[in-house]
Amino acid sequence: MGSTQHPRRGNTRQRIQDVAMELFAEHGYEKTSLREIAEQLDVTKAALYYHFKTKEDILISVFQDVTRPIDTLIEWGKTQPATLETKREILRRYSMALRGASPIFRFMQENQATIRDLSIGETFKDRMLALMELLLDPDATMANRVRCSSALFTMHAGQFALKDIAGDDEEKRLAILEVSTDLITQAHHVDL
Repeated sequence: MGSTQHPRRGNTRQRIQDVAMELFAEHGYEKTSLREIAEQLDVTKAALYYHFKTKEDILISVFQDVTRPIDTLIEWGKTQPATLETKREILRRYSMALRGASPIFRFMQENQATIRDLSIGETFKDRMLALMELLLDPDATMANRVRCSSALFTMHAGQFALKDIAGDDEEKRLAILEVSTDLITQAHHVDL
């Protein structure tokens, strides 16, 4: 793989996470060993163990770092009125939270069977259900439930669908947000 430059080189924990995610993406979670992660970092396994005892510990720490803003968003959303403006703001904030989350979402997409067996799979599902609850009106028609579900799905799927398309990442993020917001807006207006 060569010597890849990693941002935040001074932060050992972050370097371990970055290298592990790169190796998980390149070779798969199951085929990547702690030894390979240590070798890529040019540290001993003992040094790696100081921070993380297992591959799952590394993955859980990445997941927790990435989902912390999502947890904050869910808590904020629970205190807000269930208006269209609140739902739009939830999508806007979720879009911002996802900006740095592509490595974990790529991992989850490419390692779905592994995710089902790890603790992060269930906790991620719980977060998505909590977000969905914030976006859905309890008496929404089935079509509008699909629109709201699709708005959230678009936020995730858009990252994968557009990753190989030329263009500015921020422009792509804003386009995905626009489509998601259109779906929520349409669901809201149809139910009025």
